[in-house]
Amino acid sequence: MSAETTKVEVPRLLERYRKTIAPELVKKFGHSNAMQAPRLTKVVLNMGVGAGAQDVKVVEQAAAEMALIAGQKPVITRSKKAISNFKIREGLPIGVKVTLRRYRMYEFLDRLINVVMPRIRDFRGIDPRGFDQGGNYAMGLTEQLIFPEIEFDKVTRTQGMDVIICTTAKSRDEAFELLKALGMPFKE
Repeated sequence: MSAETTKVEVPRLLERYRKTIAPELVKKFGHSNAMQAPRLTKVVLNMGVGAGAQDVKVVEQAAAEMALIAGQKPVITRSKKAISNFKIREGLPIGVKVTLRRYRMYEFLDRLINVVMPRIRDFRGIDPRGFDQGGNYAMGLTEQLIFPEIEFDKVTRTQGMDVIICTTAKSRDEAFELLKALGMPFKE
């Protein structure tokens, strides 16, 4: 092992969370310990590609785009059972997904909030009703072209995706305050 250690730069969103957001949340919700403050656990990106049942190249293209967006290789999801109305047999590739954790998660969220969302046409904020009982937030994006990593000329078909943000929050209110403090632009 070399004498030099590689120092990884801490994402600015994580640094802001540690220095300002977590102490504010502890104070606001009356927690006795800083470790009780809600925090992010993972971000899951999912792209359903139903046309992949007929053409495998569509799934491969979606996987390549997802890899550019997430900065990590996606997993190809396959159908669990046959559905004749959708012309799907068991085991066919029908989507791609990526789970981001730690630094990659914070880097992606930072890009999503500060770069991608302002590029959405007629953007008025995201819906605050996307929280579940466990404090996780789910939202949908209509096309992958809003990400700057995707080259407009190379896209053969526009594809939507789901973004699920998982937190350790105990309630919807805690999760809402956490994401709002991180900079999520919620509708009023």
